[in-house]
Amino acid sequence: MQNYGTILIIDDNEAILTALKYCLSGTFEKVLTMTSPDSVISFLNQEEVNLILLDMNFTLGVNSGQDGLLWLQAIRKHHPEIPVVLITAYADVSLAVRGLKRGAADFITKPWDNDDLVRKLKDVLDLQDEVATLDEMEADHIRRTLDRVHGNLSKAAELLGITRQTLYNKMKKLE
Repeated sequence: MQNYGTILIIDDNEAILTALKYCLSGTFEKVLTMTSPDSVISFLNQEEVNLILLDMNFTLGVNSGQDGLLWLQAIRKHHPEIPVVLITAYADVSLAVRGLKRGAADFITKPWDNDDLVRKLKDVLDLQDEVATLDEMEADHIRRTLDRVHGNLSKAAELLGITRQTLYNKMKKLE
């Protein structure tokens, strides 16, 4: 059986943490938990973590997912090599899309199916081991940059440090 290393689960609900720890202990060598993301960046500077499962809501009475999106960005900024999977009971398609656009590796809704959860987490880590070609990485970077500037070719070219014509030529190769 393949060892999937260490997972960090961040959720303010102790019962959820207990259930997830029990569910994932057979898949991961170490299952670490936190009830608040406030110290996650300093924690990650000290502990090797292979995957983070991050709840989307930490402010009492607020279910917008904004907490999770902000913490996702902070984690991605300081530790971009660690994949983050978002989990929430208040899911909608637009929230999932926003999370994925901001760098989440996947999105899971509560309540979850144990087998489906384990499969998704394994898939995220298995994909980490795949090596992308330079062309794939460049194409992905161009797409993300274009999304960021809402399709403005001039602005995208400026951010990428290339001419508009070079960007146009690279985009033609992507088609």
